[in-house]
Amino acid sequence: QVQLVESGGGLVQPGGSLRLSCAASGSIRSINALAWYRQASGKERELVARIFRDYRTNVADSVQGRFIISRDNSKNTVDLQMNSLKPEDTAVYYCNADGRWSGSYYIPFDSWGQGTQVTVSS
Repeated sequence: QVQLVESGGGLVQPGGSLRLSCAASGSIRSINALAWYRQASGKERELVARIFRDYRTNVADSVQGRFIISRDNSKNTVDLQMNSLKPEDTAVYYCNADGRWSGSYYIPFDSWGQGTQVTVSS
């Protein structure tokens, strides 16, 4: 498994930008997928964006064109650039790591960070 620590949350006005960063305790190079999820008050946790080992990405329809996920294997980080923020983006944002490849073998695990609060309000 890997330990994950998020940073970069805070309060921002509608239309503003924030950049979240997730630092891993070890190498992320062989991790199958890194993702950002969010959970708004009273709602279920939902996938925001995911990036695979080969840099393919999935982005939720609700943030398509506004959020960009990226990974830096040299720094063991995965970032979420959030632009044109809306009040409905308010949530706790969680970093997730899903499994690791060792050659052709897949080692399943599911690691989560502690979350970082993002509040979009005027």
